[in-house]
Amino acid sequence: MMWSIVRRKVASTGSSSSRLGQLVGRVRPAAVISHPRTYIANETLQIRRGSKLIRNVCNQGCSDNSRPVRNVISYLRSNESVSMWSRSFSSDSGELVEAVVPFMGESITDGTLATFLKKPGDYVDIDEPIAQVETDKVTIDVASPESGIIKEFVAKEGDTVEPGTKVAIISKSSEGSTHVAPSEKPPSKSESAPAPAETKVEKQIPKAETTPKDKPKVTSAPPPRPSASEPQLPPKERERRVPMTRLRKRVATRLKDSQNTFALLTTFNDVDMTNLMKLRSEYKDAFLEKHGVKLGLMSGFVKAAVSGLQNQPIINAVIDGDDIIYRDYIDISIAVGTPKGLVVPVIRNAEKMNFADIEKEINTLAKKATNGSISIDEMAGGSFTISNGGVYGSLLSTPIINPPQSAILGMHSIVNRPMVVGGEIVSRPMMYIALTYDHRLIDGREAVYFLRRIKDVIEDPRRLLLDI
Repeated sequence: MMWSIVRRKVASTGSSSSRLGQLVGRVRPAAVISHPRTYIANETLQIRRGSKLIRNVCNQGCSDNSRPVRNVISYLRSNESVSMWSRSFSSDSGELVEAVVPFMGESITDGTLATFLKKPGDYVDIDEPIAQVETDKVTIDVASPESGIIKEFVAKEGDTVEPGTKVAIISKSSEGSTHVAPSEKPPSKSESAPAPAETKVEKQIPKAETTPKDKPKVTSAPPPRPSASEPQLPPKERERRVPMTRLRKRVATRLKDSQNTFALLTTFNDVDMTNLMKLRSEYKDAFLEKHGVKLGLMSGFVKAAVSGLQNQPIINAVIDGDDIIYRDYIDISIAVGTPKGLVVPVIRNAEKMNFADIEKEINTLAKKATNGSISIDEMAGGSFTISNGGVYGSLLSTPIINPPQSAILGMHSIVNRPMVVGGEIVSRPMMYIALTYDHRLIDGREAVYFLRRIKDVIEDPRRLLLDI
């Protein structure tokens, strides 16, 4: 029996050279070694000759009297059957496809596989979500690349996954049959089924008779009574330990970093909401009919914040090392609370928007944030944040800056309070507003002027029209 190795010869010099997909070289017996040879790891051509396997390899240093490989190949083709076979992850017919984690954004490198939306054996349509990956900012769906049957999940809930990680294997065949490689055979019934004879033998084994023995009763000592000074803690059975979600951990880290980095200081004021609420009440129907969106109070505060930032540009700036970056644009972040955590979508170029544009953008972003379909790009950036805790009934708070911004405006609930107007005590709808700012960059003078501008515009919206 002759054994030899067939490989492609790679040589920078010489009369013989190899290219991809071509077998050019020379064949020499394996036993003849005229000088040291350097083997090159390339594809192996497996030639089956009955029950014998012949491998021929061309290597550097072959003798000149070797026969050309094309003569060997032509001989083998005329006498033997040549077969090349490789096994890939998917089946040869393309029946199996893989569902992988999609690209999650430039700033996100990994996520946690939160939950599976489907089960093995379920039928899924193309682009139908089968799992959800939770990141530091948003929850991303893993969609099915093809329609078919889910064969198995190759990842588990709680695993840390990266873009491109395999999550599930989907069979495009509606039957969902198991693919078997050519060299593998499905298990026969005789192998999988248990032998009935063994079962019968086990059933026929008589049970050994055991005589009951009288055991002396052991009386347990009563537990020691805790001393009067020892605290009575609740039992561990009444506590639950749940791992934090990635979004919650990210929010906690950013807020703590804000407290550790910024010199936080908060200033307060109150706003009479009478005129803005009257404006909304008079024009809400006409506004809805023309623009297709309801007129809310948030658009008024966004316009007021834009006016305040234009009057006090330092509020819109940020510290970067030893420099101050002044932004010539105004991107307003709106804090939105969702069941999964706090997200902050951004209204881009708010200085160029009117009331209708702002209300439409807020409505769109709020819906996406609530149902979890908001993207990373829609939350990136932002130069100033508005947080409305009044929707939850908050009367007063000190909001925390959203890095890398330098200030945040806090809105609160509207409460009727007695106020002195024109020398008389009247009931007015009042709201407390708070501005938390980075005292390293912003002085108290600029912060108070900014908050006063908010108060003036909200109490008299005509100032926006006249730009005064």
